[in-house]
Amino acid sequence: MTDQSAGLPAAATVPTGPRQRALSEFWHYFSMNTGAVIGLVVFTLLVLTAIFAPLIAPHMPDEQFRDSLLTPPMWQEGGKSMFILGTDAVGRDMLSRLIYGARYSLFIGLVVVVFALVSGIILGVLAGYFRGWVDTLIMRVMDIILAFPSLLLALVLVAILGPGLFNAMLAIALVLQPHFARLTRAAVMAEKNREYVVSAKVAGASHLRLMLVTILPNCVAPLIVQATLSFSNAILEAAALGFLGMGAQPPTPEWGTMLATAREFILRAPWVVTFPGLAILITVLAINLIGDGLRDALDPKLKRS
Repeated sequence: MTDQSAGLPAAATVPTGPRQRALSEFWHYFSMNTGAVIGLVVFTLLVLTAIFAPLIAPHMPDEQFRDSLLTPPMWQEGGKSMFILGTDAVGRDMLSRLIYGARYSLFIGLVVVVFALVSGIILGVLAGYFRGWVDTLIMRVMDIILAFPSLLLALVLVAILGPGLFNAMLAIALVLQPHFARLTRAAVMAEKNREYVVSAKVAGASHLRLMLVTILPNCVAPLIVQATLSFSNAILEAAALGFLGMGAQPPTPEWGTMLATAREFILRAPWVVTFPGLAILITVLAINLIGDGLRDALDPKLKRS
């Protein structure tokens, strides 16, 4: 008899690797959450907008049109087609400033999350692995930070360091750091006494290798979800500090700063407040929806057959 399988294409007989299967399973559960997919699409558009801002924006963000102060959006009476979303109190195009503002908000979120994630993981791994006085010292410091309202503590830190975008990012990162430290500590404690860790220890692995190579990779899933949610928190905190005059300083087209400079015109020209607020709302909502989808895809307890 002739082997029927001999005529099949080679690709059909090669099994999919474990990494490809894991990615396929991840996308399957992630895509089951419609809100997460919508959030991913919106966030992707925001990232592309931030990257290609010089090509997309109709004007420079600081360019002033002195003959078009507080011009309403183009669909309202008195609006102009060259200013789709209108202008602010000094004649700057709102759409251009919102587009360039996406760069600042996404950059703030990325820097804050990276700093908080790295420092939180280091502290959490040390506390969960060594326990004893190391754990007590680190966790008590984290508890003290968590005892204060996040925005209030960020305000105090910025007041000490001085107003500015960099100091605001540093303050927000320090405020968000305990969440990563506590989450990492709990995950390390759960994995520390498992068989594969004990086997690596018996085989002579060093403490550094056990912490970073053996244990930490198995604690990544909850940290990814927390990083996504912290990304949106960082954008909100930065906008709040900018609104209070402690974050990015004018004329930086950061959304919170735009709200601060426009609040006195909220009744006379509501669009100068509405559009930056909507930008913050849409961005934070999209990131939170992505976080929900990541939680569904990465948490085995939430996976459905």
